[in-house]
Amino acid sequence: MTSADAPIVPRLELNNICKRYPAVVANDGVNLQVAPGEIHAVLGENGAGKSTLMKIIFGAVKPDSGTVRWNGQEVRVATPQDARKLGIAMVFQHFSLFDTLTVAENIALGLDQNVNMLELAEQIAQTGENYGLELEPHRHVHTLSVGERQRVEIVRALLTKPQLLILDEPTSVLTPQAVQKLFVTLRKIAAEGCSILYISHKLDEIRELCHSATVMRAGKVTGHCDPAQETAASLSRMMIGEDLPPSAHTEPVTLGESRLRIHQLSLPKAHAFATALEDIQLELFGGEIVGIAGVSGNGQQELLAALSGEDRRASPQMIELKGKPVGNRGPESRRKLGQSLVPEERLGRGAVPEMSLTANMLLSHQHAPFVNRGMINFRHTIQAAADIIARFRVKAGGPAALARSLSGGNLQKFIVGREITRLPEVFIVAQPTWGVDVGAAAQIHDEIRKLKQAGCAVLVISEELDELFELCDRMHVIAKGRLSPSIATASATREKIGLWMSGLWEEWTTAETVSLGKTGSNGSRKKKPYSNERGEHA
Repeated sequence: MTSADAPIVPRLELNNICKRYPAVVANDGVNLQVAPGEIHAVLGENGAGKSTLMKIIFGAVKPDSGTVRWNGQEVRVATPQDARKLGIAMVFQHFSLFDTLTVAENIALGLDQNVNMLELAEQIAQTGENYGLELEPHRHVHTLSVGERQRVEIVRALLTKPQLLILDEPTSVLTPQAVQKLFVTLRKIAAEGCSILYISHKLDEIRELCHSATVMRAGKVTGHCDPAQETAASLSRMMIGEDLPPSAHTEPVTLGESRLRIHQLSLPKAHAFATALEDIQLELFGGEIVGIAGVSGNGQQELLAALSGEDRRASPQMIELKGKPVGNRGPESRRKLGQSLVPEERLGRGAVPEMSLTANMLLSHQHAPFVNRGMINFRHTIQAAADIIARFRVKAGGPAALARSLSGGNLQKFIVGREITRLPEVFIVAQPTWGVDVGAAAQIHDEIRKLKQAGCAVLVISEELDELFELCDRMHVIAKGRLSPSIATASATREKIGLWMSGLWEEWTTAETVSLGKTGSNGSRKKKPYSNERGEHA
């Protein structure tokens, strides 16, 4: 047999991997092979066992049984340090960063202890520039948006020059342009011989990027395929075992009263690396879904803080909720007026990791019948958590399960369900389907549409353009702390929204945008701050 005919030794080979937890079998006899230079997708719905399997490969979780072979040799990967020595790098779905350290300091923790920090800062900046993942090495992580934290994780992995790169939902907070840049990078890395394990719920991305795929369901491998030879529908069917239900596209509804009004909201930077908000103007009516698109780090985080009440620096009249000035009020005051909010960070802001799902209910349900005269009604709270688990098909070990024990997608479903079941009149949600499988994403979208049909005013902040085009009646774009005019989704294009993401929206025309002012005699728009001509964006 010639060398050309010799069989290719797999870079990674898993044999009969099993991992059991008290409430669930996460991995049940999993077999997997990845060749050198192969981009291999691992598909499955939330809770299928994908993330657990990746953590076993990376040494963050110890399997109960099974073997791991690396370049043909059986190995024991007991810790992430062992994995890194072998040449395995991983970008987690939930970031593993220290908020109080800088970008460079966080990256240094995963590298040689003798690293020169000045040289490392230069490498970070250069790598970020080369791959379109720009970072400021001396910036503290607590000042970064979710999307910027994702960049830190990816750059940290790339700096180790891995033989196997594991990516768990790497594009969940990247723009379409950034995704394409990342794909160019990943193809280049693979061409140099690095193997890539790619977990994503974005089936079109997998079909475009990956050479092969392993499908998991309920902890078991249920099939293998070439994604390029499949459709998004057939991949969905392989993942969830059935066809997706048709989307419940709702009929247009008559717009109700003004529910949320942001008037000339300007806030200076809260810290050196924040984004200042400049003259934000927005009005949201009952019975509509409005989206805000934008590249991560352009003011979304600051706008959410102002809308939630976490940042109370605004003057009262800058933010009106149901006609009442709330700019300087806190979250509980706004909840009492009928506002619910889902933050972009699941763990830390959306849920307390070490608390049960029942206890996490009380983060936004501090009213009767959950709490009466300072006393918690545990029976009602436990039942409410159980109802959300059932209604939103959350895979968890019951209401007593800790938030950190859930997969990212299942925790997202629980948090969204918790806020929706408050029956809000204003619902603000950031990244509603981040890390959520296709079936769960369809369900969350339908629940949001039901809120709209019930007369709720919905504001969706997302970096998923496809999601905004599917859900929203009209859209804005945020760039460098400024908000674009509103444009009807039916009149918008991906190209136009992409252009607006650079802040280039000054040359907007009557036919393409929703009115923020009245039409002059020559058909041009007079740039007034507001218009209540609701029929124009119905």
